[in-house]
Amino acid sequence: MKIVSIAISKKKGTRKTPVQEAFLTEDHGIQGDAHAGKWHRQISFLASESIETARSQGLDVTFGDFAENIAPTGIDWVQMPIGTQVRLGETALVEITQIGKECHKKCAIYYQAGDCIMPREGVFARVLSPGKICCGDAIEVVTNP
Repeated sequence: MKIVSIAISKKKGTRKTPVQEAFLTEDHGIQGDAHAGKWHRQISFLASESIETARSQGLDVTFGDFAENIAPTGIDWVQMPIGTQVRLGETALVEITQIGKECHKKCAIYYQAGDCIMPREGVFARVLSPGKICCGDAIEVVTNP
């Protein structure tokens, strides 16, 4: 289980730009990302396997295109119970707060990519402990309620 991609954006509802590293701020999210703030969806996850599946089905997509912050490999995120705590890298700790989301309208991502899998497969978390994360860092499930 590891981080394959990290991505951020300055504006909500748009594709994110991949970066090699980022800093997670406690009860805020990823520094410099539009989704950071005092709410329950500070960070978003989408399995790299889900992005690969979308690509194999003909969508012209890559990391960040679904507005996910972190694309990990080796974790079945949608089966993870709300409240599960996950360590990212050496010190960052997040807690799963939501699985999937309601889309009130088709966003820019849907029109650009042809589909948006975040409502079905996206997982959201809040930051419990800060830390720097990098592509390739390990991911560890710490608690599973």
